[in-house]
Amino acid sequence: MKLFTRNKVLRAAGSLLALSALLPPVAANAARIENPVAVFSGLDKITGRITTFDVYVNETVQFGALQVTPKACYSRDQSEAQKIDGFVEVDEITLDRKIRRIFTGWMFAASPGLNAVEHPIYDVWLKDCKANSDVPAPDGSKAK
Repeated sequence: MKLFTRNKVLRAAGSLLALSALLPPVAANAARIENPVAVFSGLDKITGRITTFDVYVNETVQFGALQVTPKACYSRDQSEAQKIDGFVEVDEITLDRKIRRIFTGWMFAASPGLNAVEHPIYDVWLKDCKANSDVPAPDGSKAK
């Protein structure tokens, strides 16, 4: 049985580390897939009811006093770890019928609390992105 000294093991590890630094980095293969439909969940804090609804990209859906408009919705290939993210605009219709932007930014389905819309009555968060929906596509949309 051959024994390895500590010095030999450290030299071998150092050599491997030096060789690995010379190798080109491997690019991640997780290309984003652009989806035409964003899936949101909304909480009505008064009734305690959670509603899930589909919204086509660049279309607006009203949830209570909020208008939700996804501008982009991305997922990853099924063989990759799923990362669902979308760029969303949310407007509030005030009591005097004015529209006020309350959120513009990225939402991440894996971390709904990170950038969810928090409103005194409603919460809205991105749940998923998908290629099609049971909801009929609006005229002129790219969805199938």
